[in-house]
Amino acid sequence: MRRIRAAAVGAVTLTLTLTAAACGGGSAGTEGSNEKPRTLTYWASNQGANLEVDKKVLQPELDKFEKRTGIEVKLEVVPWADLLNRILTATTSGQGPDVLNIGNTWSASLQSSGALLPWDAKNFEAIGGKDRFVRSALDSTGAHGQDPAAVPLYSMAYALYYNKKMFAEAGVDKPPATWEEMAETGKRLSKDGKWALGAEGSNLSSNIHQVFVLAKQHGADFFTPDGKADFTSAGAVAAVEQYVDLMADEKIIAPGNAEYAKNQSLSDFAKDKTAMVLWQTASATFKAQGMDQDEWGVAPAPVRSGEPGADRATNSMVAGINMAVFKNTKNLDGAMKFVKFMTSDEEQITLNKAYGSIPPVKAAQHNRAFDDPALTVLRETLATSAAALPQVPEESQFETVVGTAVKELFADAAAGRPVTTAAVRAKLEKAQQQMPKK
Repeated sequence: MRRIRAAAVGAVTLTLTLTAAACGGGSAGTEGSNEKPRTLTYWASNQGANLEVDKKVLQPELDKFEKRTGIEVKLEVVPWADLLNRILTATTSGQGPDVLNIGNTWSASLQSSGALLPWDAKNFEAIGGKDRFVRSALDSTGAHGQDPAAVPLYSMAYALYYNKKMFAEAGVDKPPATWEEMAETGKRLSKDGKWALGAEGSNLSSNIHQVFVLAKQHGADFFTPDGKADFTSAGAVAAVEQYVDLMADEKIIAPGNAEYAKNQSLSDFAKDKTAMVLWQTASATFKAQGMDQDEWGVAPAPVRSGEPGADRATNSMVAGINMAVFKNTKNLDGAMKFVKFMTSDEEQITLNKAYGSIPPVKAAQHNRAFDDPALTVLRETLATSAAALPQVPEESQFETVVGTAVKELFADAAAGRPVTTAAVRAKLEKAQQQMPKK
């Protein structure tokens, strides 16, 4: 997901030493009366170029909701760097919003806290039914076999974006479909101070997204079927080594990218310094960087066979934002109405169009606003070749410890130190030792 990029960096701070969030669980009517609460507190995630952009997108929709229902929604757009810790604090203090956005990779972790409303059949029916939502988006709403902890709001997927000018200058006709083609094409593009592929080696969540996909392509996962950490399998080691070798061995990623985080690779792409990036639903971000749409192209992210699909042909994690309700809200009826409103066909079209994301609601996807070729690639990826990150309670710790291992390996590569299979395995063994014991 585009805005999930830095979200998991603070995910291991599970000791929750932060000050409790100030927002209460909605405003009630006069105590002891039968008057229904007429307000909701909503924590939205930062989806736009900045917080003010989100307020401009969301406030007219919240005003529309108030006009229809008489329920005022008090909006706070929370930066990604703060969001997870704010939520974790709220789950323990009981002082949180009524409704909130969460990164979909956090669903199972937050579900295990017991603080979020379970979306059972009755609750889904209240917002129009579970079958309205795309299957891949539902797969990232909580642990399998349990009622979801949230409902999908915005869907995103990774694709390979390429700079048309740099491709033309290097005489490259088309984007690579396999990793072998990536290496070959990358060497043609990496010259004269320019580089083929951008990465953000210090962005822990981005590291996880890439090595998770590569692990799927190697027939591996980072967890066993019963949820135990399994970071040192042959496939997991091969995935991490393959990713870091794009800098260490293939030399198609600039050594300086080892220190990149938070959109720095996109800036290089927009400035014709890097020819390709693997990114989530990036069109709105490129526009904010000053790029016209005809300056870049988009293709499915590479797979070993060249044909994206399921299992070993997976080429994206299921990225996106979910919407959750705190179980202790004083305005459950209003919260349910608000979720129904935000996931309605009408609002799904409006909001996802504004953010350049894909509606997880099936009917909304068919609107012509999402017929753009770039969005078509993303929609096809979500439907056929994306996989959900492990839906386990320890997912946030996984993102931090393995993401850090990849960061450290990129630092080694940038410094010219050898990145061997043994070195990769040692880093992953250390990461696994930091996971909770089951």
